[in-house]
Amino acid sequence: MSTRTGETRERALPVSTARTLLFVPGNRPDRFDKAARSGADLVVVDLEDAVAPEDKEEARQAAADWPGLGGRTVVRVNPPGTAWFEADLATAAGHGCPVMVPKAEDPAVLGGIAARTDGRCALIPLVETALGVERALEVCSVPGVVRVAFGNVDLAAQLGVAHDDTLALAHARSRVVLASAAAGIDPPVDGVTTAVRDPAVLRADTAHARRMGFAGKLCVHPAQIGPVADGFAPTDDEIRWARTVLDAGASVTAVDGHMVDRPVLERARGIVALADRDSRG
Repeated sequence: MSTRTGETRERALPVSTARTLLFVPGNRPDRFDKAARSGADLVVVDLEDAVAPEDKEEARQAAADWPGLGGRTVVRVNPPGTAWFEADLATAAGHGCPVMVPKAEDPAVLGGIAARTDGRCALIPLVETALGVERALEVCSVPGVVRVAFGNVDLAAQLGVAHDDTLALAHARSRVVLASAAAGIDPPVDGVTTAVRDPAVLRADTAHARRMGFAGKLCVHPAQIGPVADGFAPTDDEIRWARTVLDAGASVTAVDGHMVDRPVLERARGIVALADRDSRG
């Protein structure tokens, strides 16, 4: 493996394993350190939706000046084609930050970003348009894309449905999950739960996302981090089942009356690997 490939994989690792990605507005540098101490796997410094046009330059400079900006901090840039994109991308690339690309729907644009950052920045396309969903496989297949995120709020607005209507967005979520698997990248990150003071809604949203095949979630408040992390962790029952399957040995064809074959063994190994990773902190 080349040095460049090894460095790229090392930079991509936090993105690959993150369950909780916490947004912090780019024009609120007073919140940056607090977000970094929140326990979130990744902090997303948001230069896009959270920042008014007149504050874009100040927000970008605040992000660039923050000592915490680096491999475990994602920068959500403004969309390609906007007046702020080039400077946003240069700031992220200069610090080796993963880049979250909003309104991701054009594989050629994503490929250009990957080429220009020369492997320094893991890419997280934010699929949040109907065209992005339709092109999900192409988006996921762009070299440099490590993982995609699902933008439920923007997509729902385009479709004219409620952003918290799980049925209305089920097809789109499934398309993103399937495309990620088909492209061989890590499972996607689900969108936000805007009900920041309703833990029951958050738990239900997280459980639904996990059931659909997501492995992480965008968070908008530090209070969401713990429940989301717990929601994507293997349960005690799952861990017991997985260890029972693996302890039985590869030649066993049934455990507790259920067939065991190679895909079942692979799932058991995956659950145990996640549990072991969690135990190591």
